[in-house]
Amino acid sequence: MEKSTKYESGKKDSFFGARHVQCFMVFLGLTVAFTHRVNFSMAIVAMMDRNSTNPDFEEYNWSEQTKSYLLSSFFWGYFITQIPGGQLAHKYGGKIMLLVSVTVSSFLAILTPLSARIGDWKLVFALRLTQGLVQGCIFPSTHTILAKWVPPDERGSIGTFCYTGVQFGSVVIMAVSGAIASSSFGWPGIFYISGLVSLLWAIVWYIVGASSPSEHKWITDYERLYIESALVTSAKPEEETAHTKTPWLKILTSVPFLVILVAQTSFGWGFWTLLIQIPSYMKNILGQDIKSNALMSALPYLVNMFLTFVFCALNNYLIKREYITIHTSRKLFNTIGFWVPVVPLILLGYMREGQSSLALGLLVITIGTNSAAYLGFLTNHIDLSPKFAGILMGVANCSANFIAVIAPLLVGFIVTDTVSV
Repeated sequence: MEKSTKYESGKKDSFFGARHVQCFMVFLGLTVAFTHRVNFSMAIVAMMDRNSTNPDFEEYNWSEQTKSYLLSSFFWGYFITQIPGGQLAHKYGGKIMLLVSVTVSSFLAILTPLSARIGDWKLVFALRLTQGLVQGCIFPSTHTILAKWVPPDERGSIGTFCYTGVQFGSVVIMAVSGAIASSSFGWPGIFYISGLVSLLWAIVWYIVGASSPSEHKWITDYERLYIESALVTSAKPEEETAHTKTPWLKILTSVPFLVILVAQTSFGWGFWTLLIQIPSYMKNILGQDIKSNALMSALPYLVNMFLTFVFCALNNYLIKREYITIHTSRKLFNTIGFWVPVVPLILLGYMREGQSSLALGLLVITIGTNSAAYLGFLTNHIDLSPKFAGILMGVANCSANFIAVIAPLLVGFIVTDTVSV
């Protein structure tokens, strides 16, 4: 009875609190981490064509095949550390692994122009691969943090908000990269600025971040009890008694988890192909200069981020009014996110120079509506197993990002002539 009273007291104090600050910091962490992933896709346009931006900086005469290697190099390392990253986050906590990943990645981003100058594409490839290795902990760490901080009823909204950092980081770096590359900083400025901003985030995260409510310094007792009571109520009986050993056989033979793995893998193929190749598509097929290219490349992800909030609000409304269950919600939004983009994505292959507005509209529909899937498979790992959510994310994201390695290579294999016909 006492526990119930404390839980109700906590509920009154639950509108805004430490968990929202933590989730906002995770949102910013994903934002800066994604600037490191996307910055090279934008910078390589200027690195291979100095006349498109500030001509005072180096130009590299890399072939399309070399370019495809460089664009995929991050993911060669990234998919390898997904499963170990989940294990490390489970063992040491999400805070420290997220901190280490972003900090090391920031220094590597700052060193990218120097590596190109002294080691050409081979050293850049090695650096990007290493950057992928250290970022492999980020998504598993995020899921580990969310599993301990977010009550079940708030996972669809708060959890999805955290992951909009992916789109926000993409939007920011795409929008500003053209202006930076054309300024006195040149294309190296894209790497310097993204690296320095990420280091600022790391300092703040070190001060205010926590792996769980019990480790947080400033959380109220009410909010801590609210979160912990909600998590205990929703925990599966087998998880409450389970020891820390990872049940690998159960994970790999779980049909619901295997469905998540397939969904996340197919999502990753489309997501990374578009994110990596849009700047080159804008320049080579639609004939856009890097400033226009940057803004046009960013717009679909800005719409994606906006629609994520719309879908979150709709999801909350439907669940609170009890029109649908959480289970039905996951399926509904996953279906919208996967099926609506199919036709516009196919039509993009038929666009030519002079059809930039139509192509941009198709990209906005494709990438914008794809955001509905974040309310589907992306938080479903936590629904299945809050205790091992980081490990489940690591396994699924390993598969998804193995595809991300293949995607740019496949583009380089298929597209031998980048000139619009």
